[in-house]
Amino acid sequence: MQAYIGLGSNLENPVAQIKQAIETLQSHDSVHAFRVSPIYSSKPVGPQDQPDYINAVATFSTELSPIALLDLLQSIEQAQRRVRERHWGPRTLDLDLLLYGAEEIQIPRLTVPHPHMLDRGFVIKPLNDLAPEMRLGNGNTVTEQLQQLDTSDLVLIKED
Repeated sequence: MQAYIGLGSNLENPVAQIKQAIETLQSHDSVHAFRVSPIYSSKPVGPQDQPDYINAVATFSTELSPIALLDLLQSIEQAQRRVRERHWGPRTLDLDLLLYGAEEIQIPRLTVPHPHMLDRGFVIKPLNDLAPEMRLGNGNTVTEQLQQLDTSDLVLIKED
């Protein structure tokens, strides 16, 4: 199944946190044909009394079920000392399962497609770097969805 995940961090060297998560995912036995977008910085959603975020989107094929993939993502978050202090608060790492093929999942632990992804430029812009013509659940292509969003706060991070 083709999965898309959002990666975010705004604590403890966020670019390094994202790169570590990417390396961990790439090396997992159940992750194949891994691709990742460029990395962007963005203003935080919710409380503004926190550092800017670093964001990217990755895609890969996997034989893991959605819950097994969620478990993997949460184990990576925990390994990188993820602490949930407050809703939309700062974090070392946030890994969100955005899309899992064309499946729609709504169970207590997981909602796919991610319920807020269509409104978030920091998700749609990097997703556009990977799959601009992909059709989203609302019928728009990723590029069409991107054109409806304000992404003026997004800054491409130049990597060394």
